[in-house]
Amino acid sequence: MASDTVHKRWLKVSALVIGFFGPVLTLGTIPATTELARLGLDILTWPVDGFPSYTSEEIRFLSALTGGFLVGWGVTIWMLSALVYDAAPEAVHKSVLYGALAWFVFDSFGSITSGQWPNALWNVLVLLLVVGPMWRPAESPNPNQEGIL
Repeated sequence: MASDTVHKRWLKVSALVIGFFGPVLTLGTIPATTELARLGLDILTWPVDGFPSYTSEEIRFLSALTGGFLVGWGVTIWMLSALVYDAAPEAVHKSVLYGALAWFVFDSFGSITSGQWPNALWNVLVLLLVVGPMWRPAESPNPNQEGIL
């Protein structure tokens, strides 16, 4: 199977992996439905010990913001796969790859500096799931398509 076909299919996997966390975090804003988000954060901040409690308004607000961003990022990647990839596979490939790497660096850095280093380890797994076979360049129908990088 050509790398462009694999990339296009993997973009949908990436979109689902990223987008999955959005509704979970958004539901964490409602006291009756916080448990899945709370448990997820508890696992990410290993060991599982009841921290964070998800009771503060601040954490629920950040959960709302993060949930929205993740759903939006997932939808964006899905739409790049569906609407743009065929016309500019290498540009889409680079956009998703560099976006995922930027997320990884900043999220991991922030996790480490906030004392939640186990999340940086989880980020390695998520990065591998999001990027998958997209480490390799896409096969572009336009050999002059260089993009900005």
